Amino acid sequence: MADASTLAALRAAAFAAMDNAYAPYSKFRVGAALLTTDGQIVTGCNVENAAYPAGTCAERAAVGAAVVRGLRAFTHVVVATEASTPTPPCGMCRQVLHEFAPGCVVLSVTRGGAEAEWPLADLLPYAFEPSSLRDA
Repeated sequence: MADASTLAALRAAAFAAMDNAYAPYSKFRVGAALLTTDGQIVTGCNVENAAYPAGTCAERAAVGAAVVRGLRAFTHVVVATEASTPTPPCGMCRQVLHEFAPGCVVLSVTRGGAEAEWPLADLLPYAFEPSSLRDA
């Protein structure tokens, strides 16, 4: 488990990323901060597009940024929003997070101070895994 100062840094990084989100259509800005197994923090924000399916969620943007840097193992992800209640990652983001960090902890925080925490496995039970491809 990450210590209090690391979690505070993750929260701050997620909110900073959220401030850079491009969400002119939904107005739902999201920031994400990943903690790698070696203690690095990698962030992402949602980037919308007028053609809705072409947008990218904050969590997937963070994973992509990490992979570009050669980082592929994470222990925590913090998701920051301005919603009144904590928002877990969408289904597609849960699947992408599972690919790299099936045991990670998901912490959702709001600008108003509300927080919720889940093990990723609780958010995505019976995930599709690389081993699922061998069964085909």
